[in-house]
Amino acid sequence: MEKRLEDVHVIRDFPEVFLDELPGLPPPRQVEFRIDLIPGVALMARAPYRLAPSEMKELSEQLRELSEKGFIRPSSSPWGAPV
Repeated sequence: MEKRLEDVHVIRDFPEVFLDELPGLPPPRQVEFRIDLIPGVALMARAPYRLAPSEMKELSEQLRELSEKGFIRPSSSPWGAPV
C-alpha cells in the first residue's frame, strides 16, 4: 500500500510548514561552515544507489525540477550524493 504525504501525521498537523511548491532558496545565513580535510586521506567512494525503474524515474523528475528552479546544479565532485 502506497503512503501519501497527506497520510503522514506531522504533515497533516503542520501544513504551513510543508509547502506544495518551494518558493526559492533560503536566505543567506550569518554562519560560515567548513570541513577541515586531513591531507593525504583518500575520499570514501560510494556506489550509486540501486533503484527500481519507477524510483529512478521519480528521482530523475525531481532532479530535473530542482535543477530548473536553480536549487541544484550538475557536479562531478567526489563529495556529491551517490545518485
